[in-house]
Amino acid sequence: MNLGLIGAGYWGKNLARAFNQLGVLKVICDPSEDVLLSKKEKYPELEFTTSYAELLVRPDLDALVIATPAAMHYSMVKEVLLAGKHVFVEKPLALTEQEGVGLNKIAKDVGKVLFVGHILHYHPAILKIKEMIKNGDMGKLQYIYSNRLNLGKFRQEENILWSFAPHDISVILSLVNEEPYQVTAQGSSILHPEITDTTLTRLQFHNGVSAHIFVSWLHPFKEQKLVVIGDRNMVVFDDTSPIESKLSIYPHNILWKDGIPVAEKKEKTCIDLTGDWKEPLLAECKAFLDGINGNPILTDGQEGLRVLKVLQQAQDSMSGTEIQMDNGYFVHSSSFVDGGCTIGKDTKIWHYSHILEGSKIGNKVNIGQNVVVGPNATIGNNVKIQNNVSVYEGVVLEDDVFCGPSCVFTNVINPRSAISRKKEFKPTLVKKGATIGANATIVSGNTIGKFAFIGAGAVVTDDIPDYALVVGNPAKRIGWMCECGKKIDENQSPIVCSSCNEKYFKKENRIQPLSSNGAGSVGADDISNQKPAVG
Repeated sequence: MNLGLIGAGYWGKNLARAFNQLGVLKVICDPSEDVLLSKKEKYPELEFTTSYAELLVRPDLDALVIATPAAMHYSMVKEVLLAGKHVFVEKPLALTEQEGVGLNKIAKDVGKVLFVGHILHYHPAILKIKEMIKNGDMGKLQYIYSNRLNLGKFRQEENILWSFAPHDISVILSLVNEEPYQVTAQGSSILHPEITDTTLTRLQFHNGVSAHIFVSWLHPFKEQKLVVIGDRNMVVFDDTSPIESKLSIYPHNILWKDGIPVAEKKEKTCIDLTGDWKEPLLAECKAFLDGINGNPILTDGQEGLRVLKVLQQAQDSMSGTEIQMDNGYFVHSSSFVDGGCTIGKDTKIWHYSHILEGSKIGNKVNIGQNVVVGPNATIGNNVKIQNNVSVYEGVVLEDDVFCGPSCVFTNVINPRSAISRKKEFKPTLVKKGATIGANATIVSGNTIGKFAFIGAGAVVTDDIPDYALVVGNPAKRIGWMCECGKKIDENQSPIVCSSCNEKYFKKENRIQPLSSNGAGSVGADDISNQKPAVG
C-alpha cells in the first residue's frame, strides 16, 4: 500500500513520521519549499512535490493523508474521494454539517474509506476508561468535564472551538454512547473581534449525563485533562503527565446524611499505562490502514459527522441561535412544544413559537419565529411557515406548502368573543405545493388547490383551483402557475412553461399537467419517520 501526505508542517510532520514508520509513505506534498527541504534531509528515500494535483492522478497511490488548514478539508477530501483514493483527514472533517453529510455520501458512493483524525480514541488512557465503563467499574455516568488549554497556536481560518474542541467532543460522545439533545456555548473574542479565543460548551444527554468542554489558546501553560464522574468512581486523565500517572482513579463517595450530601474523600490511585502503552498516533495511523483492509473503524466519516453536528450547534449557540436537539428535530430554546404532538425528522422550530397539543408536523418542516400551530393542526412534509403565522385547529397543510409572512388562517365564519363556537370550526385544506403570499387571508371552509399561488394580501373566500394564480379582495384568478413557480401562458397549445418546459393542457377551465406522472396530491396524513414530541 502506498500513501501520499498533503501538508508536512505543524502536525503533518508527525503523520509523516508515523506513516513512514509503518512503511507505507511514498510521497510528501507541501507548497513550502523550505518544509520539503527539511523533510528531504530526514526522509531521503521518499518522493517530494509541491503539486497537490499530481497526487490525485497518480495510479500508484492508494490513499492520501490530509493535514492542511481546516478550511481546505472539504474541497480536498472531496477531490481525493472522487479521484478514487482512500482518505485520512485531520480534524475537523469539514467546517459545516452540510459539508460533512456530502463527504460521507461521496465516500459511500465511491466505496472508499473516509477516516478522521480523532486521535484520543486510540490513546491507552481513553481505552482504559472505556473498559472501566463497560465493566461497570465507574457505575452510572453522571458528569464529564474536559479542558484543552495552551498558549497558541493562533489561527485565522477557524476559531478555538473548531481547532481544539473536536477531540474532546469525539471522546465524550463515545463515552456517553449517544448524541446530546441540547448544546449551548459561550465564547470570548479577545485577539480578534471575529475569532473566538476561548469557549465553554455544555452538552446535555437523555441518560442524565451532562458535560462541559473548556478550550482556550490564551492560557499561560499547556493543560489537557478529562474528568469522568460516575457514582462509583471518579477518573482523571491528564495527558500532560508521565505515562505512569496519566490516569488516576479517585474512589470518593457521596454520602447522604439527614438529606444532605457529604463528601467522603479517599486517596487516589494511579494506573500505570507503561505495560499497555502504544503511541496513540501510530495506533491511529495503523487503524486507518486496517480500515482500508476491511476492519471496523472507530473514527470514520459518520463519527466525524456526529462531531461536526455538535460543533455546528455550539457555534450557532454562540452566534445567538441557541438550539435544542431532540428526537431528530430542532426546537429553539424560546419555543414550546406541548405534549401529545408528533414532529418529523429534521424539522426546525425557531424563536418564540408554540406547537399546541395534538398537532402533527411532518419531516423537514421549517417553522419561523412567532408561529402558533394547533391544537390538532396537521402539517405535511417540507412545509415552510414564515414568521407571524397561526395555523389553527381545522387547518391541514399538505406537503411542500409555503406560507408567507403574516398570512392568516381562520376557522370560524362568525366569531363572537362571548360565544364559544369550537363546535363550528370549518376545515381549511391547502393542497400539495401551494403558495400563500405575505399577509394573505384564507377564510375557513375553503380548499386551495395543489400548486395554486395566492398573491400577497389576497383574501380567499372560495375554493381555489389547482395551479391557479389569484389576487385581490376577494381573490380572483388572473392566470395559471407552473409547479416550478413561474406564470404560464394559457393561450398556447400545448401550454409550455418557459422556465422548466413542463407541459399542461386545459380541461373544463382547469389546468392539468400533460405528463401522466404529474404531481398528485399527497395528504398530510402521510407523515413518516415521526417521533413523539417532548413537552
